[in-house]
Amino acid sequence: MEKTDWKRIGWLTAATLVLGAIIGACAGLLTLLLYGVEYMMLGFIESEFIPGAFTVPAVRRIASVTLGLGVAGVIWYLLRTKTEKVPSVKKAVNGGRMPFWQTIVHVVLQIFIVGSGASIGREVAPRELGAMLAQRFCDIFHIGDGEGDAHGVLDRRMVVAVAAGAGLGGVYNAPLAGMFFAVEILLVDVTLEKVAFGLGMSATAAFVATAIKGEHMFYDIGAMQMNSTPSLMLFALLCGTACGVVGALFRKGSQWAESHKPTGRSLMWQMPIAGLVTGLVSIVVPQVMGNGRAAAQLGFSTFIPETAATSGAAQSAASAAASPWTFLAGSDGAPGSVVNAGTPLELNRLWMLLGVLALTFVAKAFVTLMTIRSGASGGVLQPGIALGSTLGTMLGLLWLFVFPVDSVTACALIGAAALLSASQQAPLMAMCLVMELTEAPIEFFVPVGMAVAVSVFVSSGLLHRLG
Repeated sequence: MEKTDWKRIGWLTAATLVLGAIIGACAGLLTLLLYGVEYMMLGFIESEFIPGAFTVPAVRRIASVTLGLGVAGVIWYLLRTKTEKVPSVKKAVNGGRMPFWQTIVHVVLQIFIVGSGASIGREVAPRELGAMLAQRFCDIFHIGDGEGDAHGVLDRRMVVAVAAGAGLGGVYNAPLAGMFFAVEILLVDVTLEKVAFGLGMSATAAFVATAIKGEHMFYDIGAMQMNSTPSLMLFALLCGTACGVVGALFRKGSQWAESHKPTGRSLMWQMPIAGLVTGLVSIVVPQVMGNGRAAAQLGFSTFIPETAATSGAAQSAASAAASPWTFLAGSDGAPGSVVNAGTPLELNRLWMLLGVLALTFVAKAFVTLMTIRSGASGGVLQPGIALGSTLGTMLGLLWLFVFPVDSVTACALIGAAALLSASQQAPLMAMCLVMELTEAPIEFFVPVGMAVAVSVFVSSGLLHRLG
């Protein structure tokens, strides 16, 4: 009978509760920092009522994102060339040392550029902060710092990975996604201990973060039917296939952009140029700005009143008022609005909807890859959800002509999870993140799971061929 290692049980408990709470507090404060930067730079705070910079004057959008990336470009140049470099989270898990103040500056810069309107995800920042704090925690408890301590090294690796996942779980109130990020992407090792440890710390972080930043709806999917249908399963197969191809290409594109980042002085002029281009694009496509929330919500909010009777979907007055389609249409109810349209879904209106969604998809993919290529640090989870939501919506609009019993929002939900899983090659994390952010009914795990399975199968085969 093995002797109980009470010391190990002690620091595991401390890591779950104490470290998880600290990471959660940091995640909550980072969210408040994002809101503060948005208010200072753009004059609004993103919420379920205003998902993007739609009401911000075009001149202010251009100035904000150009200034934000310009300032960040100078600081990142100094940070990357004059001080100790900040390794990636994966390198930190494998032993790379994350310097203290450099990591904090690196994290704050990521939140700053997203708040100013840069098209890139903000989820890397809390993961890096969680990993850095975990390394300090391991130093305090002397976990994995002795020579020849093989078990300690493995434990240290687990703590750092789980803490990084807790950062993700805390900032998005998504403990399942945080846990799966740790065990599926970072550790690539699913054991009962790692799952329990990861879920416990992510849940603690999410609880504390919510107490600080509040509990808000991230994506509104109120325009979706309440029940899944057999035809939606068929749509999941087709959408999963399309998202698998597109997700694999987006993954290759982001990897190319990451590997071609400038390393010298050119960083200081390429980043503001990327900001200027983003601002100019936002004149026509304001939903392109930020981490992808506005673009994704455009897909989730697409509601066709004519099919409500057959699909059982309905859109509340509050959801309609907060829909990006309403903001794009303007107060006069111009033809750009799905919500205010009362005419049948004829081909001319269909082409208008598809045109706006296609433009959003292309613009979001372009400016996100351009931002990464210019030298910015950040993630692609939220941009991936945005691309999946808009792609799923475009396919869903065509699907309605054959199966009006399904809602476009359900198609957007399936597309978001499928494309994210393909681009991240992490089906469990992607599926849980989308379901947690949308608070979708649990029965939709079935069609979403089908689409994710197909998407990962298709994308993995394509990525193998592309090399």
